Formats: sequence, structure tokens, C-alpha cells
Amino acid sequence: MMELFLLEHKKLWRKISTKISVFLCFLYVVVFGSVLSFQWFSFGSADDYTSAFGNNFDGYSVIRNSQEYSLGFGGGLTEKNLQQMVRDYQRMESAGMEADLDKTDWQSINSWLGTLYPELRDTGKNKTMICYVDPEKLTGFYERRQKAVQDFLENSGQVGAEKEYLLQMDSKVKEPYQYEWVKGWSMLLGDEIAGIGTVMALFLAIVLSSLFAGEWRDNTSPLVLTTKNGWRKIALIKIVTGLLFTVEFFAVILAGNIVSQLFFLGTAGWDMPVQLVKLISIAPMNMLQAEVYEYAFAFLGAIGYAGVVMFISAKMRSNVLALLLSLAVVYGPMMIMEYLPYGLQKALDLIPLAGSATDIFRTNTFNVFGKYIWSPYLLITLPVLIGILCMPLAVKGWSRRLRA
Repeated sequence: MMELFLLEHKKLWRKISTKISVFLCFLYVVVFGSVLSFQWFSFGSADDYTSAFGNNFDGYSVIRNSQEYSLGFGGGLTEKNLQQMVRDYQRMESAGMEADLDKTDWQSINSWLGTLYPELRDTGKNKTMICYVDPEKLTGFYERRQKAVQDFLENSGQVGAEKEYLLQMDSKVKEPYQYEWVKGWSMLLGDEIAGIGTVMALFLAIVLSSLFAGEWRDNTSPLVLTTKNGWRKIALIKIVTGLLFTVEFFAVILAGNIVSQLFFLGTAGWDMPVQLVKLISIAPMNMLQAEVYEYAFAFLGAIGYAGVVMFISAKMRSNVLALLLSLAVVYGPMMIMEYLPYGLQKALDLIPLAGSATDIFRTNTFNVFGKYIWSPYLLITLPVLIGILCMPLAVKGWSRRLRA
């Protein structure tokens, strides 16, 4: 049994399509999405007009300078600190210190101002709020933030018991917020990690869709019936092989991302609340907890999706059809999502890797038997359960085809 498993595992990894898929996913997610994004695309200093991205290749030093600058406002995010950050930005801008502006958290601060102080916005000025707003008027930060959350819930139709449930979660967020440089974590949680599952789905489909269907293409299915192990044991071995490959695949991507993150960002700011990324978030999480959740979402979603793909592969005799249907499971809902009723949109999010880990920044809920459940709780559990349910069905479905 173990020998057969090792042979099946080696067979899967020896495929050119497997090697190319893992390489391309690593290149896209780790090299481009993490390393080059930190060093060049997202955090390189501006004004290099010879670059296609308009940035210099100096993200590491920019990140370090930004982290050092933020320490001057470290500790709790108070009104005094907020006012001082705005003053510093306005001083540097008026003095033409363009290079120094890269050190500031101006994008995050500007979003806070737009959310909490809309009455101070001057539509006649063709500038961002942080450039002209009077720092002395930036008072009542946490009171305004609480009102903004309540107004958002009411405008979203989340009232009564649902509103009470969400506000109870929000009450667990400690104030004043721990503050350090936010932009790095915002990019990490909002874009980099959140997109891993969607990218992995493409390559998992390419590799696993032929796991069972490939036996028909290679005309090896009659041989399976004559082996001493039989179809059921071989089917189980294929399932375990697919799961192990998924774990190995994810581990490669995870290791590359973690090494890149530690090199560029270090661990600074891990204890900041996620509200600094999105103020109206009600999640009682800090940045590190949110990162763990997003990686868990991608990993468990990948396991669930692997189960679905192997089930489809076991039911199909065509590699191409198995691949197309596997891709449709994830990318189909994304294509039609905006045209569907809101309730159906939320239901489709429960399909493995079809939802988004960034739901931790939102206030979405599911009403299950009269009880409200915050959507991230279900998005991290139901997809993997769907995949686990599909695995025995894959074994059963494949055996029926072999018997026929």
C-alpha cells in the first residue's frame, strides 16, 4: 500500500504540467506578488520615470524609513497623534519634501479622515483631505468611528438582533488602537494573502483534474481492475496523493511568502488592530491574527477545492472537460456574482476558494436557524467540509465507471 502510494505521488510530481504549475504559481504569488511588490511595484520610491511602474527599486529602504518614522507616533492612536501626523504631512508637502512624504502613512490617514470627518471635506479643492484639513478639528476620533459603524450597519439594513450581534463583536476591540506603520500590513492583508486562493485554484485544477480522468486518456483503467490492490484501494491512494500534493503546494507558497514578509516587513506592527486597515471593521483581531486567518482560509479552501476537483475528475472521462468544470467551480461564480441577488452571492461564497478572506474586514453575516453567524466563521469551515464530503463520492463514482 505504501509502495503504491509513493509511486502514485512520484508519478504526479513527475508530470511536466505539475512542475510548470507549481513554478508559475510560485513565480506569480511569491516573486511578483510579494518580493517584487515590496521592493518595487508597491513600495519603491516614486519619480523614476524610466521604470514601467514609476518606482525605484528601493522598497526595502523605504519600508524601513517608514517604520522608523511611524515610531514617533507609536503607542496608542490618540487625537494628539493623529493631529500631529496631519501637521507633519502638511509641513513636508508645503516645503516640497516629496521624498519624505513616502515615509508617511498618508493613504491610511486620508481614508480615516474621509470616513470620520466628511464635513471637513472641501470639494472645491483638487487635493486629498490630508493636504488641507485643519488638524485642530480632528477630535472625537473613537466616538466618530463608533457612530460610523452604527450608521453603516443601519444603511446596510443590519438592524435589530444582527446589529446587536455585530456591535458586541466590535466592543471587544481595545482602544486606543496600537499604532505603527499601516501601509505594509494593508497591502499584505488586503491584496497579497487574500489573492493566494484564487491563483492556486487555477493550478490545482490543472494538476488534479487529470488524477482520475487521466486513467481513461492513458487507457490504464482496465489494468486497474486486474491489480491485486483493486480499484477501491487505488482510488483511496489517489485521493491521499491529491491531498498531500495540495498540502505540499501550499507549503511552498506559504514558505516563500513568510520569508519575503519577514525580510521586508519584519514583525513590526503585528499587534495593531485590523481597524487601522478598515475603520468600520468589527473584527476583534490584530494584524497577526488576521494574517493567520487568511492563510488558514487559503489552506482549508485549497483542501476543500482539491476534494471537489478530484470528485469531478472521477466522474469525467475527458481531461479537458474535467479541467473546465473544475475551473468553473471557482471562476464561474466570480463572473456572474454581481448579477445575482445578495443572498445568493453570499451562498456562492461558501464554495471552496470562491469567497474572499477579506470578509474579516466586512460585516457580512449568515442567519442559520435564527442565529446570526459572522461570515468568516463559515467561510473557513464549510468549504473544507464540502471537499471532505466529495472525496468518498469520488471513490464511489470512479468505481462505478470502472465496473461499467
